[in-house]
Amino acid sequence: MIIYPAIDLKDGQCVRLLRGDMNKATVFAKDPASQARQFEAAGAEWLHVVDLNGAFEGRPVNEDAVKAISAAISIPIQLGGGIRSLAQIDRWFDMGISRLILGTVAVNQPDLVVTACARYPDKIIVGIDALDGHVAVEGWAVKTQVKATDLAKKFEQAGVAAIIYTDINRDGLLAGPNITQTLKLADMLSIPVIASGGVAGLDDIIALGKRQKIAGVIIGRALYGGQIDLSTAIDISKSQQVMGKGARC
Repeated sequence: MIIYPAIDLKDGQCVRLLRGDMNKATVFAKDPASQARQFEAAGAEWLHVVDLNGAFEGRPVNEDAVKAISAAISIPIQLGGGIRSLAQIDRWFDMGISRLILGTVAVNQPDLVVTACARYPDKIIVGIDALDGHVAVEGWAVKTQVKATDLAKKFEQAGVAAIIYTDINRDGLLAGPNITQTLKLADMLSIPVIASGGVAGLDDIIALGKRQKIAGVIIGRALYGGQIDLSTAIDISKSQQVMGKGARC
């Protein structure tokens, strides 16, 4: 299971929101590139980046910050937020981003996701942000009638690299992830699931790491607040992977 430290960008700064509310943003780092270097130095194998302004405005906004982050580190980046066209997808990949996360367009333009998967095999992730079991879009500002489970199944055969499942009610609260729903979704799918939202401590890492179908976990506020040490979380995840392989031999 891969540990994905998160950098959420708002107005060029590294922030964390409460339940996706842009009016409840806490700035944790004014230099996202420096923060990215710290995560890489701690052993991160991937970096999870979200353009929060872009998610609300429907277009890339924090491109300069993303460029600075990309130039500062050597590990791959998965990026989401405001990606609503094939031209934007092409541009980000041309800039060296390793994987892109499509959320709103997965609901509003599903054919775009299919096209992107065909053009960029294993490089497209569908981000499913759930509010009471239903998908929220436009930076979580609009709750749809689409069930999170139905949306995930819809793209199972499209060639997506993974599904990121976020429970909005847990996000940024350090109340623990919705492990029950995350595992339920993972059990329904043949593609990997990355858990997100509310991770509060190492116990959450251990619980999620027990299931092979959970390919990764995204951690934000708990890293910035010191509840989780990134190096320790990575070590635990790797040790669980080794033990899991031993158990299957």
